[in-house]
Amino acid sequence: MAAGVTGKPTTAAGYPPEMAEEARSMCLFVATILGDLWDDVVVIGGLVPYLIIDQQAVDLPRHVGTRDLDLGLSLAVLDAERYKEISQRLRQRGFRPEQNAGGNPSRQTWGLPEARITIDFLIPPTPDGARPGRLQNLEPDFAAIVTPALPLAFMDRVVITIDGITPLGERAKRDVQVCGPAAFVILKAFALRLRGENKDAYDLVYVLQNFGAGVGDVAAHLSVLLQEPDTTRALGYLAEDFASPEHIGPKRRASFIAGRHDPDLQADAFGLVADLLARVRRMSQ
Repeated sequence: MAAGVTGKPTTAAGYPPEMAEEARSMCLFVATILGDLWDDVVVIGGLVPYLIIDQQAVDLPRHVGTRDLDLGLSLAVLDAERYKEISQRLRQRGFRPEQNAGGNPSRQTWGLPEARITIDFLIPPTPDGARPGRLQNLEPDFAAIVTPALPLAFMDRVVITIDGITPLGERAKRDVQVCGPAAFVILKAFALRLRGENKDAYDLVYVLQNFGAGVGDVAAHLSVLLQEPDTTRALGYLAEDFASPEHIGPKRRASFIAGRHDPDLQADAFGLVADLLARVRRMSQ
């Protein structure tokens, strides 16, 4: 959920239809490289809804995908310096740090030449480490964005099988660990609070609306996370940012989809989040 080398588009029009499949293909390629290290890696960010929700389902609005593949690293990669193995393998396959708008290396964002999809690396805060949003230095040209609530993605995770073609034209099939729906909603609640992007609101509501049978299935996943302090904070953010159809969450979701404020889209977003919060209150009683 880190910002990449360029800002994210503010509307769905900024996401070409083929880009979601390109991100899925990049995820598959990375899985073929980091196979035995995958216990320390989980897919988070904008590709998650595309992976955990069946995009071929009838009458389901297709998710717009993402321009970057966000990979969450566990703090365990700091033990025995396992991050060195991750970076070494990616280098061997041609990945290198990208450049930001100022032409400087963006150590937390790596890419392949000619590929539109980049990889952003994220890591949980450490007790004595950098503040959320800052970089955790791993190597001189390799870093990860410090991301609150990221450990929840390892607690609520699902295994998804990707069968397809890598960016190099290779056919492959791999299982990948992907952030589950409840942890995803929590992470997006934090992201909306910290950076306020329209797509964060869109992603959050998309999962509530379309995962499984809907909000109830997301709440079922959330039940195992209710005792976590980050969950409490995220639920508070949701209550504030989706307090009415006119609040920031519903309005920015509508702006992303329609390019403007839309009463119906805003009402849907408000109602879905209100439903989730009501279910959580009942679970907590």
